[in-house]
Amino acid sequence: MPCEGCTERDNRSMDATMEFLLLGFSELLCLRVLLFLTFLIVHLVTLAGNVMIFMAVVMEPSRPPMLFFLCQLSVIELCYTLVIVPKTLLSLTVVDGSSISFIGCAAQMHLFVALGGAECFLLVAMSYDRYVAICQPLHYVAVMSEGLCLRLAVACCLGAFAVALGLTVAVFRLPFCQSHRINHFFCDVAAVLHLACTRSYTPELPLLAACVLLLLLPFLLILTSYVCIAAALLRVTSSVGRGKAFSTCISHLTITVLHYGCATFMYIRPKSSYSPAQDKMVSLVYTNLTPLLYPLIYSLKNKVIRGVLRKMLRRKKIAQLNQDTIRAVMCVCVKF
Repeated sequence: MPCEGCTERDNRSMDATMEFLLLGFSELLCLRVLLFLTFLIVHLVTLAGNVMIFMAVVMEPSRPPMLFFLCQLSVIELCYTLVIVPKTLLSLTVVDGSSISFIGCAAQMHLFVALGGAECFLLVAMSYDRYVAICQPLHYVAVMSEGLCLRLAVACCLGAFAVALGLTVAVFRLPFCQSHRINHFFCDVAAVLHLACTRSYTPELPLLAACVLLLLLPFLLILTSYVCIAAALLRVTSSVGRGKAFSTCISHLTITVLHYGCATFMYIRPKSSYSPAQDKMVSLVYTNLTPLLYPLIYSLKNKVIRGVLRKMLRRKKIAQLNQDTIRAVMCVCVKF
């Protein structure tokens, strides 16, 4: 949408010293303290949950492919929250919004899109793991080798970072209005595009291409995997066996629905339907609640993760017991 005071590509709008103003939740001044404490608690719990899963998987000597992918998912969620939440908390400590540099805004957008895209690709890899485990169980160990899992993990990250880089460059080459006031708590693609002084939908084409590569294509691959899984389960005569096989997919399906539900609402729509209030609410869920729910979902629904966490807690108890025993023996020796 065109606006007054547009700047040209070759003037200060493209200067690296230019700053944006993140308005955040400036319209909710009376709730700033409550929001700050809520976000801080959610952030700390999210960090603790993902670190716990990461440490549990790393300490497990024999890691099946799903645990390897869960470890990568936890790392992505850790980075995800660290990219968004600290700036959000900072914006709640100032009244008129917090400033962010041109380069800082571009870096935040790039990391946000790249990590979200890597998660989309990782969900595809996890769905392929479930497909091989259910549809080709006798070949599972041979197909899902450690080398393949490592290559899939690297491909997920590199592919997402490449697409995110192209999108970020395309967005920040646009001419912006002089206000530079972003009605959001981070540099989201839709919020920054809303500042662009354009008369056509051409600037939205890079976003559309990124949505196809990061959202639509992975979703179709996940859907294909689950269609094959459903067809294989229908051939299973035992209802108990069918239920056990499907139970291994529940955690992945739940996370897929959460991730794609929020991402689809945020990005697969025209610029004209942009609503700052709705976007901020959905972004809150996407950047704060879903990273918090992921460890809970996998801890409650995944038997392997529950077993690994129990082993870790058991090791911790044994180590604590050994320390107490050593202290007791030392005390006895000192008395003698």
